[in-house]
Amino acid sequence: MRRFLGSLLALACLAGTARAADELASAGSFSYMLTGGGQPVYAVILMPGGPGILDPQIGTGGRLAFRAGGNFLVRSRALFATGPFVSASTDATTSSDRILAIVGDLQKRFGPLKVYMVGTSRSTESTMALSMPLDGKVAGFVHSSSMNGIATFDPRKFRSRHLIVLHRMDACRVTRPSSGEASHRNYGTELIEMDGGKSTGDDCEAFAYHGYNGIERETVDKIKAWIVAK
Repeated sequence: MRRFLGSLLALACLAGTARAADELASAGSFSYMLTGGGQPVYAVILMPGGPGILDPQIGTGGRLAFRAGGNFLVRSRALFATGPFVSASTDATTSSDRILAIVGDLQKRFGPLKVYMVGTSRSTESTMALSMPLDGKVAGFVHSSSMNGIATFDPRKFRSRHLIVLHRMDACRVTRPSSGEASHRNYGTELIEMDGGKSTGDDCEAFAYHGYNGIERETVDKIKAWIVAK
C-alpha cells in the first residue's frame, strides 16, 4: 500500500503536463488512435464501452475523426498519455491477434513496453474474454465499471495482473458495484473504488457516475499508480 501511495503521489506531479497529441496509427489491416509519444515505459490499450466502435480515420480537412468521443476512456486518453505512458485507443474486440498487432506496432515505435488492456462497461466483456489468450503476453488488465459477469471472474489462475475499478454510486443495472466487490471479496482481485463527481443522463451512459464524470483525472491517476506500483 505504501508503494502504491508513493506511485500515486509521483503521478500527481504530472497533472500539469501538456495535452498529448493524437495521431492515426496502423497495425496491419486496421487503424487505431495513438496518443502521446516520447520514451514511454508503459502503454495502455483503451477500448470504449457501449457499441465499442471507435473507427478512427482521417476526415474532412485532414483532421483525425473518430466515434465514442464521450466515452470515459476515450475522453480521458490524454490523461493516460502523460509521464511514462502512451495510450492506444481501439474498437472493443475479443480478437487476441488484433491486440497483439497493436502491441507489436507500439513496440516497433517505442521499444519494449509493459502493456495493459483497459476496458469500461460493455468492453469489460472483451477484457475478461481476452484474459486467457493474452495471459502473460500483456502485463495486465483493468476492468472499469465492469459488467456483472465480473462477480464470478476469478483471475487467480492468470500470470497477468488484474484490477477492478468501480464507482460506488454507479446505478447502472448491468454494472453493479456489488459485482466488482464480489470478485475482490471472493478471489482477492485488486480493487479501486471511486466516489464523487456528478451524474447526468442515463445511469448506464458515459456522463453518469458510471463514467466517472467529473473525477476523470483522479480515476486515471489511481489506475496509473496501480500500474507502476509493480
